[in-house]
Amino acid sequence: MEPEAAKLIGAGIAAIGMGAAAIGVGNLFGQFLSGALRNPSAAQGQFTNLIFGFAVTEALGIFSLLISLLLIFAV
Repeated sequence: MEPEAAKLIGAGIAAIGMGAAAIGVGNLFGQFLSGALRNPSAAQGQFTNLIFGFAVTEALGIFSLLISLLLIFAV
């Protein structure tokens, strides 16, 4: 296998993390909405956990994009 092809395959595999982050964010907000509709009084107390989970999930997705771009352009 040529090194250029292996580099692009590795970048594609690393980019899968972006899709996983999108699924994680959708799941996170969906579960929060489900819980907030069941118990509206507890929703405000869980909002900070929601924002923290969103930030961590998006950061992991951005890191996977960064690794993918580094594999394509820097290596």
